[in-house]
Amino acid sequence: MKSIGLIGGMSWESTVMYYQVINREVGRRLGGLRSAPLAMLSVDFEEIASRQKQGDWEGMAAMLSAAARSLVRAGADCVLIGTNTMHKVAPEVQASVDVPLLHIADVTADAIVKAGCRTVGLMGTRFTMEQGFYVERLNSKGVECVIPDEAQRAEIHRIIFDELCRGIFKDSSRAALKVIVADLAARGAQGVVLGCTELPLILSADDVEIPVFDTTTLHALAAVEFALN
Repeated sequence: MKSIGLIGGMSWESTVMYYQVINREVGRRLGGLRSAPLAMLSVDFEEIASRQKQGDWEGMAAMLSAAARSLVRAGADCVLIGTNTMHKVAPEVQASVDVPLLHIADVTADAIVKAGCRTVGLMGTRFTMEQGFYVERLNSKGVECVIPDEAQRAEIHRIIFDELCRGIFKDSSRAALKVIVADLAARGAQGVVLGCTELPLILSADDVEIPVFDTTTLHALAAVEFALN
């Protein structure tokens, strides 16, 4: 079995999900007490969030590239960035190591296409919804995106940073997200991408009427597939 390298802590609430999904899936497939060889470097999210606000993507690229190199030195055969937003610097991180970086948008796009969808709503941080790097990656795989409006984007971003990253889960916020998903569906979305790794902590396929693409689980399962193949 190959070793997985995970850059976590963005936030640690969703990093827990990565660890659980990866190890439970390895155990399910291999049986017994099997679990995944996994190296993790968990960053201080306060520093990342501060740099995001400042627009210091170059500094964050250097930080995550250093983390990736540390994981490779620890024996990782692949690297995952355990957050959607920070895939803005994925090209720099990939260039810094000689093992594959499993891109979260690629595995998500593959799942969308496999499900027969071509147009999806995209929910995530403001950076993910507004800056183009994520939408363009999905577009390159033949997937079109419907983006929430300005007020909706502000509310999703607030829920992520003020609540989910702090382990706060409110029924009122779940209800607000469900309304946004319904609006995206009315605007032509055939499914919805939970394009922030914290969103699956509060929203699931049981909550909405269209297919849900949980990027956290899809990314973690892709790591398992890599490790076992």
